[in-house]
Amino acid sequence: MLLDVRTYTCRPSTIKKHLALYEKMGKGPQTRFLGQPLAFLVTETGNVNQYLHIWAYDDAGDRERKRAALWADPEWLAYTVESAKLGALEKQENCLMTPAPFFPLAG
Repeated sequence: MLLDVRTYTCRPSTIKKHLALYEKMGKGPQTRFLGQPLAFLVTETGNVNQYLHIWAYDDAGDRERKRAALWADPEWLAYTVESAKLGALEKQENCLMTPAPFFPLAG
């Protein structure tokens, strides 16, 4: 299993607008191609302008195929255009990880 851990930082006072746009335009196509995320989290303490989501894939090939299909989807591309217009995102960090052998993920 390969986990894609993505942390996004928004400009101050824009995270709610950004997440509302994602819910309206991005969630549908993203989950249609990638499935449900393992987690989609907003910060409770710490940097309140950040959110994180984790996507699970069988392996690197599975991730590559699913993300290529997502980026070929007109609905997803329309979302990315509107997201860029909103200008809320300041930073994105991605980390590919695997579960520790002594704490395997269920499923």
